[in-house]
Amino acid sequence: MRLFEALLIGSNLVLLVVLLFMKNRKIGLGAGFAAVCTLSAHLIWEGYRWQLAPSYLASVILFILVAIRMYRNPKSVNLRKKTRYIGYFILTVLLGFSVFLAQAVPILVLPKPGGEAAVGTQLFHFTDSTRQDSYPNLPQNDRELMVRVWYPAKPQPGKGELLFPEDPAQFKKYKENFSGVFGLPAFILDYWKYTRGNSRLNAELLPASAPYPLVLISHGMGTGSVMQVSQAENLASHGFIVAAIDHTYSTAATLFPDGRITGFETKTPANDFYTYAKRVGAVWAADIQFVLSEMEHLNQDPKSSLKGMLDVNHTGIMGHSFGGGTAFNVTYSSDKIKAGIDMDGTLYDLEDKGQMPKPFMFLNSDKRSTLSAAIKNNEVPDSIRAQLVKEQQTMDNIAARNGQVIHIRGTDHFNFTDLQFYTPMLKYTGMTGDIDGYRGAALVNSYVLDFFTKHLKKNGGQPL
Repeated sequence: MRLFEALLIGSNLVLLVVLLFMKNRKIGLGAGFAAVCTLSAHLIWEGYRWQLAPSYLASVILFILVAIRMYRNPKSVNLRKKTRYIGYFILTVLLGFSVFLAQAVPILVLPKPGGEAAVGTQLFHFTDSTRQDSYPNLPQNDRELMVRVWYPAKPQPGKGELLFPEDPAQFKKYKENFSGVFGLPAFILDYWKYTRGNSRLNAELLPASAPYPLVLISHGMGTGSVMQVSQAENLASHGFIVAAIDHTYSTAATLFPDGRITGFETKTPANDFYTYAKRVGAVWAADIQFVLSEMEHLNQDPKSSLKGMLDVNHTGIMGHSFGGGTAFNVTYSSDKIKAGIDMDGTLYDLEDKGQMPKPFMFLNSDKRSTLSAAIKNNEVPDSIRAQLVKEQQTMDNIAARNGQVIHIRGTDHFNFTDLQFYTPMLKYTGMTGDIDGYRGAALVNSYVLDFFTKHLKKNGGQPL
């Protein structure tokens, strides 16, 4: 809980004690005044959130009761003692419920990056005039992409950058888009507007004796780069430049500089997943190749703050879910990508792919371990069995050569994203596993850092 939130709960409890055990009007006046001041300070400096709504209601009721006691003869208030105590009990329940909600759905706090460098971030808007969007019922415009870049930076005072739009209208659209993807009422995501990362917007890049290796990130279907921030910040703090791509129309929401916000239009049919996935994957792969070319241009642009600091000859890629499968395809097919990581992503396109010729790592959840066992025991549907067997064989072949397949105990699909930090209650939905979110993130970040340090830097891997 934030400071004034905790003080608000405390001041309400004091008011309860005053009403129950104290008759002194001055004490009541002081407690009521303190509660009003605390509530005002919370709303002004921290901002409301719906999790505290029961506490706000309790504050109003308690203040009214204190005011009645102060300005009327207590004997004239015709309430039986039993009724009063039932009322006080209900108020106590309201406060307790508010504390529960505040802890169960807290303000997101991303883990601090583990490296020595501070982290800066910049947003880039790229337009690929050689391609047009081809989604039904949408304008056939040139393909536009938003890319957020993180990099080692000189230390800078102040708070980290807000992860969601600060403009109220833009944020409203953003949360409505995400709530639609997650199947939740929009108001539940209202507290996301307080979410900050650890990086500073447009901070000055930290000079180095050699360019920084580049790592690209491809998000999962229907989420966005905003769900991979902690991974990017951690890599940047250890001496990498990280570019996370928002694949337009495959994110929950993408904000463009002119204020446009696109939504999720890439709805993969369950009865023909692999065919449709290949078509969408081809678009994503082209996005990645285009962004890599744009990063190379930035590295040569005299006006760019990144000029000369990108080691584009040592480029890696990582992705989650559909982005992980895409990372596999791009690593296989692109000479510019030297190493890749798939975080719990299905390999949706294995045609014409032999042995992976480069270092590649699969970071899988517990559910993947269960799926492997189900394949061996013939417990998967016949319609997808052949594809799953081929996928398992591919991972086994890669592990036997220069790759790795790692299952992280206690994890589920979204333990490889920042969504696990938004509420510990996610594990009850099956979206995350039983592992503590921060512990799971630390393990994933350790494996990722070790892998890219070993294969993109000359000084080899770092211990976990």
